[in-house]
Amino acid sequence: MTIQVNTHEAKTHLSKLLAKVKEGHEVIIAKGGKPVAKLVPVVEHCPKRLPGTAKNRIIISPSFNDPLPEDVLEEFEK
Repeated sequence: MTIQVNTHEAKTHLSKLLAKVKEGHEVIIAKGGKPVAKLVPVVEHCPKRLPGTAKNRIIISPSFNDPLPEDVLEEFEK
């Protein structure tokens, strides 16, 4: 659930808003009715990367290291 508050309310009730965030809510802080910031729970840990999970999903063309065509090289010179 997302809660939107104005900056004055955010300053006045920061502790209560942080408790809501801790419960899993998102809090949008708005100024003049326009959202400017979002309070979200901190992710304690990132999932560990497992090498090799993309094996056989990525194909690199045999021509990957070949020189670029002249017309493409010219675009880099502009």
